[in-house]
Amino acid sequence: MGSSLQHGRGSGVAAALFSLMLAAVALSGSAATEGTPGRAAAGRTGGPITPLPTNIEHSARSRLGERLFHDPRLSRGGRFACSFCHQREKGGADGESFSLGLDGRPLEFNTPTIFNVGFNFRFNWRGNFRTLEDQNEAALLDPNLMGGRWDSLLAGITADPDYEKAFAGAYGDGIGREHVLDALAAYEESLVTPNARFDQYLRGEQGAITKDEEHGYQLFKSYGCISCHQGVNVGGNLFQKFGIFADPFAGRPASTEADLGRFAITGNPADRHVFRVPSLRNVAVTAPYLHDGSAGSLEDAVDIMARNQLGLTLAKPDVALIVKFLHTLTGEFRGHSLAEPAGGAAR
Repeated sequence: MGSSLQHGRGSGVAAALFSLMLAAVALSGSAATEGTPGRAAAGRTGGPITPLPTNIEHSARSRLGERLFHDPRLSRGGRFACSFCHQREKGGADGESFSLGLDGRPLEFNTPTIFNVGFNFRFNWRGNFRTLEDQNEAALLDPNLMGGRWDSLLAGITADPDYEKAFAGAYGDGIGREHVLDALAAYEESLVTPNARFDQYLRGEQGAITKDEEHGYQLFKSYGCISCHQGVNVGGNLFQKFGIFADPFAGRPASTEADLGRFAITGNPADRHVFRVPSLRNVAVTAPYLHDGSAGSLEDAVDIMARNQLGLTLAKPDVALIVKFLHTLTGEFRGHSLAEPAGGAAR
């Protein structure tokens, strides 16, 4: 399931989803016999979700990229840093339905998390970038985001002698566009949040998740959620139409260009309302949800996705169990759980 699903023509999306759902049901049938938490991991690591790696690289390039990521000098007028919208203490997002752009007006899309971004097969909600370098350059130069220009951006950081030393140490030569983009990407690729309780469960650790949380995982599989949310990033590796069995945009006073999904880029009717499936890693700490931030809670998001993507109305107890499972996907960053506030105490 690690390869991307390229949506087909006409009814191809629904057909592909149906096939994936059948595979998910088969997976759930075998998984139901795996036993209780703590059993040897051999029966789990080969399943539809795999643990995040723990051997995270922290190189001179990623350390330089971290500094750039938090430096407002990369934006026009020194107003914004990348970290303004991607806050580590808010799950790598910002907790808002929409971030505000340079002009003070809301942006088109809900800010996706920056954590584990290196495991996504495309970037942004519409998947319009294939590499982090391309996505970063677009964000730096977008007049509504960072609003920068390469001449002024490079001049601003070149004037800092500490940057001169850091670039020389990381790359062996001076500051340039390619090195800035490479350093930012190296830092973003290091933003991995391993050791979620569910990862511990997959590795066979005793008592990592509760019976209710394990039950929620079985429901997640048997209902078909796993058909789009699987792999190491529990999503992020395929495109899918938002609204397979119901129209989530019906009854809205007005649709936006953002609601069109990839169609706004490609003009292909098959791409209408098609988005990159988001990762569910750390989803419990990244509310609000959906491309427009319209789901304020995990319960709302599960209910909306079940109705529109699976054609199901889930009973509240089942929704609650699935939400309990989703909470087990919250990982750690630099040894601290993302479920903890900045002070380190549990919420």
